[in-house]
Parts: sequence; C-alpha cells; structure tokens
Amino acid sequence: MMDAETCYRALCARDERFDGLFFVAVQTTGIYCRPVCRARTPARDRCVFYRYAAEADRDGFRACFRCRPELSPGGAPQDSVPRLVRAALARIEGGFLDEGSVDDLGRVLGVTGRHLRRAMEAELGVAPVELAQSRRLALAKQLLQDSSLPLTEIAFASGFGSVRRFNALFSARFGRPPSALRRALGEAEAGAAITLRLDYRPPLDWDALLTFLADRAIAGVEAVQGGVYARSVRLGERIGWVRVMPAPQKNALRVEVAPELAGALGLLLGRLRALFDLDAHPQLIAEALSRDPLLAPLVARHPGLRVPGAFDGFEAAVRAILGQQVSVRAATTLGGRIAKRFGTALDTPIAGVTHLFPPASVLAEAPLSDIIQIGLPASRAGSIQALARAVTQGDVRLERGEDPEAAAAALVALPGIGAWTAQYLGMRVYRFPDAFPASDLGVRKALRVKSTREAEERAAAFRPWRAYAVIHLWQGLSEGAFKE
Repeated sequence: MMDAETCYRALCARDERFDGLFFVAVQTTGIYCRPVCRARTPARDRCVFYRYAAEADRDGFRACFRCRPELSPGGAPQDSVPRLVRAALARIEGGFLDEGSVDDLGRVLGVTGRHLRRAMEAELGVAPVELAQSRRLALAKQLLQDSSLPLTEIAFASGFGSVRRFNALFSARFGRPPSALRRALGEAEAGAAITLRLDYRPPLDWDALLTFLADRAIAGVEAVQGGVYARSVRLGERIGWVRVMPAPQKNALRVEVAPELAGALGLLLGRLRALFDLDAHPQLIAEALSRDPLLAPLVARHPGLRVPGAFDGFEAAVRAILGQQVSVRAATTLGGRIAKRFGTALDTPIAGVTHLFPPASVLAEAPLSDIIQIGLPASRAGSIQALARAVTQGDVRLERGEDPEAAAAALVALPGIGAWTAQYLGMRVYRFPDAFPASDLGVRKALRVKSTREAEERAAAFRPWRAYAVIHLWQGLSEGAFKE
C-alpha cells in the first residue's frame, strides 16, 4: 500500500494509472471511491485510504454510485502478497466460497482454515468471508446497474444462497434495497444477451492482443473477426458463448454473454479479466522494461502490450502440446479436430463458434487410438492423454493462483512436456509475470544468444517482468525488428 500522501496526490490528479491500486473513503459522507472518481476532491483530512475495497466495506463505508468501485481493475499477480494468500484470493474471486467453506478452501491449499484466516487477516486486514461477501455485493451491484436480469437471477448469479439474504445484505451495505437501485431498463427480452463491461488501466494494445489470440484460436471454439473476440464457454454445467469488443473511450471492454450463463457471471468475468490481462499495471511494467536498451524501442512501439492469458487452463495446455514441432496454423487445425471429435456441438449466433472444447475427463477416458487419428504422432497423443489424466486425478491444477515453481515441476514430470511448455503455461495459465521460456528459439534470436543459460543471464535484467519482455520480443520478431 502506498503512503497516504502519495495516494492523495494521485487522487487530486485523477491519475488512471492508480485505478484499482487503492480506494479513498470520505469520513463526512460515508462513501468510498476510486481514485479516478469525477466527484469533487475531498479535503485531505477527510480522507481514509484503503488497499482493498473490502476494507472500506468492513469499516462501514458505502461504494460510490458515480465511479462504481466494483468496476475497478484488480491487483495483478505481481502484488507482493504471500503465495498462500495469492492462491486463496484467486479462488475466492472465482467463487469458491459461494458453495464451499473457509475450511474447504484451506484443505485445497494444504493448510487449516484457521491458518488461512490468520494469514489473510494479517496480510489484507480482512477475513476470507468478508472478501467473498464484498465480491458478491460488487457483482450484484454491477448486474443491477448494467443488466436487466430479474432480481432473483441476480441474487443467485452473484453467489447468494437466497433472495432474502441478498436483499438484507445489499440493503445494509448500500443503504437501499436492490429494487431501488435497479435502473429503468425495462424487462429483458426472452433470450437476450447480457451486456456488461470490464474496466482496465490504460493503455491497452487491443490489436496486438487480438492478433496473438487469433493466430492461436482453436477452430470451432474461438473466433476473431472485425476486432471482436468470441468463444464457446463451459462453466460447470452451464454452457453458452461470449463475445468481447473494445470500448476505448471508457477504458473498458464490452462483454456480451449468452443468457444461459447468467448463473456463472462472476466466474466468467474473472476468466475474461485473466484472458485479456486486464489487471496489469502497464505504466509500471513499461517503466521497468524501458530501462533496457533492447526493449525500450519495443515498449515505445506497443504501449499497453499485455500477456495473453487463458480462458480455460486445460484447453490452453492441450493447445500448447499440439504446437510442439508444428506451425501455429497446423496446431490450430489440430485443436479444431479435437473439439469436433471429442467436444460438444453448440448452437450459437456467432459465425465460426460451433463447439465446446472437451473437458479433461473426456480425453482421459478416450481410446488413445482415437486421439492419434486426428493426425497426431502416438507420443504427442500420449502426452495429451497423460495431461488429461493428471488433471482429472488432481495431480496437476491448471488454474490461476498455483505456486508457479510447483506447477512447473508437476508439468515437466509428465511425458512430452518440457521446460518451454511449462514456462509458456506459467505465462498464460498461471499468470506468473516472471515466467520465462528460455529455450524459445525466437527469444534467443532476439536476445542474440545461443544457449538457454545465456538467455537466462541476459533476461535477468527484465525481472520481475520477464513474461512481458517475452511478449515484446515475440511482437518485435513478428514485425522484423531483429535483423541479422
């Protein structure tokens, strides 16, 4: 957390780089805001600064209806919090406590519930249950203001177990019942898509991000056309589609969601934030990488370049294995064959989005000969099935919040997965900002080194942002920036 004087200067400047890094509560109004709020700047002696919105909620302040703190970008993975707390935060943001208990979460993370509570309260100042409750209320507030979903659907989509509980907590937190906040949107049309927004810290190089995803899109599962990213979605028992497009005037993305996914919006929005790396601190990263003479012109050419994430960890891992020793185009074709052969057909209004990618359990149980028949060598088909079985059995977890070193060790223990694949998944699935595939031929070419060891030594100057450096190097290679 920055000191109070720095926070106040950022507040006076309405500096967008600090959006989501702290919140300011005003003692005389009982309201807390984002640092970019357009309301009149309060006097310094009336301000209380918080790192997390949940802390302001806990102390009885209400979220501003003008700047809407629930839309602020979150903290990126580089935040200096212990790995246990980081892992717990990732799962709470994914809705774990909507159905499980703190003790359940502790067991998943390998500690007792009591130890987890102590660790989170010591580091964040709030308990896990308070964080989960703030998340539910923030999502409910967003849905009330940005969608025309019925109140009952909003209650359950936000993770509340009952409408009565939702009404009581919402009224206590915001000083009015949900029905009073509901905008005059009218009734939703039958089958109408849900439209929401995801805010980010500018700048965001949407074109470069979309090009990266388009080049690796799995046929039938993902589609990129006209500056819009679309894909099929499976979240538990819910299936549907999502479409994402830029809204640069608002420093946000516009998200259209199939109505069938209404009950999983919290999880969906979290995955989209990870996919598009919306919680990154682009100015901070750019300042660090620009100190290196090789990276400085690349960073200047592409301000706001992000590390593309993964909507589904298993899907991304299979796609990475498919990409071994073949072209990018061939790998996307093979991914499409897997989706068509082992996935589920899906009716959508989006051209090119026709199938759901199969879950790990399906490929774990499929005859190996069937996987080979899509055009894979037996060894690579075996690697995919070994990964699927490891995921199904819980030996490998392809989710944000995992310890990157432990995750890499578990991956390279599987046949056909080496250090490059493990580090690549560290960048995209585990969201580790310092992941670095040192054996990558393109990276070594750009760095003008011959060995993996030399690449590691040269990239030490990029820490703790080596993943972002890699994306800049790959982008430079694609644009011919490194001539012989």
